[in-house]
Amino acid sequence: MKLVLMGDLHYHDADAHVQEWVEAREKFYEAVIGRFLELEADAHISLGDLTNFGTPSELEDVYQWIRNHDRTFYHVLGNHDVYGQPKHDVLDFTGQARYHAVMTDEAMLVFLDTAREMDFEDWSGWVDDEQLHWLEEMVKLSGSKPLLVFAHHPVYDTTAGSAADKGSIHPDVDLWAVLSQKEGIGLYFNGHTHVDSIARRDQWTFVQLSACLDSRSFRIVDIEGGEIRVAAVDMNEPELGEHAAVLHRHMKHFRPTPGACGADADRGCIVAIAASPTTVQPL
Repeated sequence: MKLVLMGDLHYHDADAHVQEWVEAREKFYEAVIGRFLELEADAHISLGDLTNFGTPSELEDVYQWIRNHDRTFYHVLGNHDVYGQPKHDVLDFTGQARYHAVMTDEAMLVFLDTAREMDFEDWSGWVDDEQLHWLEEMVKLSGSKPLLVFAHHPVYDTTAGSAADKGSIHPDVDLWAVLSQKEGIGLYFNGHTHVDSIARRDQWTFVQLSACLDSRSFRIVDIEGGEIRVAAVDMNEPELGEHAAVLHRHMKHFRPTPGACGADADRGCIVAIAASPTTVQPL
């Protein structure tokens, strides 16, 4: 099984009167979304903040690109995706479920909703009791099969920035009490903090992706031969950096993150499926 993951994309509306902004936005996102969807995989996954404010026009534009490709696409909600509209309106348009699971021969895939709805003051994550109980059932149902969880917000105090104010699922939500029940290995993938980071706790590996406007990269997740391999795919074209700089100057609700790529060890790893929980090595 092969998966392609995208961090925070922040596709946004641009002022039609600012020509350099409009042109940079179209060139940047056409290249990034196109490259993401060109990569062959069993599923393409957005880890939330696919849009910058969740307006109808943002969703329509970005989904027009996505729907022009014959791909299995999953979009977990980020806080920015539900600033402009209620969740049910966003989900009605995307056709996605708020949270759900997919069982495959290789692994169980779990997609969470950690976003608060239309809350401009608190951008931390939250998981309600109903979803938390459901997740506990999925953890048990996965048995010894690898469990891959996809969410926008990190688990508190795991990856870089996750212990900062509003940098994670709120610590009052004891997600770890649920995840720690996992038999065998689990991997948890998230965005939100805009910094690449990999952390480990017991049988779990936490993989965090930076924002595309900062690093212009994706992750390939390969499950094969008794291991799960996570590797970075970078877009190094200089013009993309130039377009991103224009977007940084003009767009609202986003600011660049210095050092977003972190160290090499924060961008890829190999997790052995059948070995002990501590058998995790850098890529």
